[in-house]
Amino acid sequence: MAMKSKTGGVKNRVRKKQSYREVFRKYLNGELKLLTYQKVGIILLIIVFSGFLGWMWECLLQEVSGGFQHLYVNGGNLLPWMNIYAYGAVAILVVSYKIRRHPWAVFVASMLVAGVVEYIGGWWAYTFYDGARYWDYSLSWWGVGNINGFICPASVITFGIGALAFMYLLLPFCVYLSVRMKKRAFLTFAIMLFTVVMVDDITNLTLKNLGLPTAMNLYENWGWWYS
Repeated sequence: MAMKSKTGGVKNRVRKKQSYREVFRKYLNGELKLLTYQKVGIILLIIVFSGFLGWMWECLLQEVSGGFQHLYVNGGNLLPWMNIYAYGAVAILVVSYKIRRHPWAVFVASMLVAGVVEYIGGWWAYTFYDGARYWDYSLSWWGVGNINGFICPASVITFGIGALAFMYLLLPFCVYLSVRMKKRAFLTFAIMLFTVVMVDDITNLTLKNLGLPTAMNLYENWGWWYS
């Protein structure tokens, strides 16, 4: 006869640590059941990482355009983070998550969404910030077919490719962190990063609306180029 433990025969189960490959397979096939705290943390990390990677991409483009002769910094925040890429990543997540098993569908849907987000972002800045243009594809040789300088075929195709990297590299990585890390550690990590970039972003937007010096002015005073 099997002996019962002092706790009534109920033993604590040790959660098996899943490999990245296993997590990715379950993520892709819809077999991974995430808890609410994991979903929230993943979204917060997506906002942070996407804004950072977008900032790196924009700075690289400016370096290439400038012939690597000067330190070029892009965006509007003190920290290396661009909000439009974060917003775009969330929009791509919404429209692409359920079709993630089909890369071509993700590519096409993401091009459309990214194009809309980029156009609205450019139009908003131009309309409500005294004609400000943070990018203008009509001035670029690769901006053929642009619409009011806010979007062009080359830009939306690039964003479509970036969306593939997002859906099959960045998002699975964030999901993996949510699975491997303990709840408190994961939430603390995600919330801290998100809070830091949000404070920076909100502060700079507030200063700009009040007509006060912002991070952009600071970098301009240092002699760096800001778009």
